[in-house]
Amino acid sequence: MTQSDDRSLEAKLAQDEETLFRILARRNRLLGEWAAELMGLSEAETQAYAADLVRADFEGGGGKDVVLKLLGDLTGAGVAIDQDRIREAIKEKLVEARRQLMG
Repeated sequence: MTQSDDRSLEAKLAQDEETLFRILARRNRLLGEWAAELMGLSEAETQAYAADLVRADFEGGGGKDVVLKLLGDLTGAGVAIDQDRIREAIKEKLVEARRQLMG
């Protein structure tokens, strides 16, 4: 592999990593909006909650933390839900986020 090939590969990997970051952030925003609707939050509360969920995922370290946060917040708000339904929503919102960003 030449030096030029190495740089091209590094650039591609960096771009892929940035794309994944953006997709996950969008997914989490969509999940936050979904959960906020289930909890009956106002528009302002919805935007704040969605932003908080995005932050929580990247600070907390991943998908398991998102599931637990959503489960705790939703059940705390009196929403009857389980981890399986949350995981299903995560998958749905991941597909939606990819479609939105990849166009």
